[in-house]
Amino acid sequence: MSENQNFNKIVVFESREIRRTLHNGEWWFAIVDVVAALTDSVQPDGYLKDMRRRDPELFKGWMQIATPLY
Repeated sequence: MSENQNFNKIVVFESREIRRTLHNGEWWFAIVDVVAALTDSVQPDGYLKDMRRRDPELFKGWMQIATPLY
């Protein structure tokens, strides 16, 4: 197993699983998992969609900086 594969793990945030990976020495997290853990939303992808709709700065370039993981 390569060194990078050792860091592609799931972390637990108060019993919620958050997918992550180490890329160029930085941790990257699946934002939909983080939103689910922080908001306790049953539809975190819908919550994110609403956030993007309400905040033009967040919406700008969204798919360039954050590709949703499903």
